[in-house]
Amino acid sequence: MNEKLHTKSILITGAGGQLGQCIKKIENDYPGLKLHFTDSDTLDITNKDTIQRFFVDKMFDFVINCAAYTNVEQAEKEPEKAFLVNAEGVKHLAEVCEKYDTTLIHISTDYVFDGEKGSPYTEEDLPNPINVYGKSKLAGERYIQEILEKYFIIRTSWLYSEFGHNFFKTILKKAETEKELTVTTGETGTPTNANDLASFVLELMKNDSSDYGIYHYSNLGEATWYDFAKEILKFSGKQDVIKLEKTENYSTFAVRPKYSVLDTAKTERMFSVSIIEWRNSFDKILK
Repeated sequence: MNEKLHTKSILITGAGGQLGQCIKKIENDYPGLKLHFTDSDTLDITNKDTIQRFFVDKMFDFVINCAAYTNVEQAEKEPEKAFLVNAEGVKHLAEVCEKYDTTLIHISTDYVFDGEKGSPYTEEDLPNPINVYGKSKLAGERYIQEILEKYFIIRTSWLYSEFGHNFFKTILKKAETEKELTVTTGETGTPTNANDLASFVLELMKNDSSDYGIYHYSNLGEATWYDFAKEILKFSGKQDVIKLEKTENYSTFAVRPKYSVLDTAKTERMFSVSIIEWRNSFDKILK
């Protein structure tokens, strides 16, 4: 049988972000997937007509929505922009996916929870976001659930990689110029390597699962931002050069969940995946 018949066509929105770039890095490992990378310049998800035109030209089996407004601080000052991308844009995508019978894989966040539980959040726990970013992401999730049957909402946490703007790269950069760093212990979550998430998403499409729904994917274990910074310095060989200080009171404009660790047991069980502990995932990043 012709191998081309098995090739799945996949649209990736927001591909200029770190997850999109991590997917691009490994696309050659998945010859059965034909990936179409778009960013906000080539495909603005807040414009439904633009999305429609993309689908008229090419029929997609899957859409991976990496497009998001992710600036948690700025979202408090411009909530309408956050909701335009994270809610209305997602609604447009879902409506077009529904029309063309396309499966939507949507990346969501641990920030849909309020952080008061004190133990890892499962997919059954009731979301209760406490900042604009979290509220806008939850609104996007709800649109998908209302409109689509064929969807995977994947909540992740504290994403980092060698690409884009993230805590990992910020600490590495500061370590080049500063002698002392002060990092908060006031929040606990799980640093998640976007390279691991990229592999999981591509495997999901390769295996053509129809176990639709909400899933949690993050690396295993938990950490404060201080713990994360400590490991980054160790990874970079700078732990003896930089003085790392703790603070509980790190002032931010947006209120953030104190504890947002995600329980990944359902994901591991349903997809037979082995997720690694967050400290063991640094080696995925090229030094």
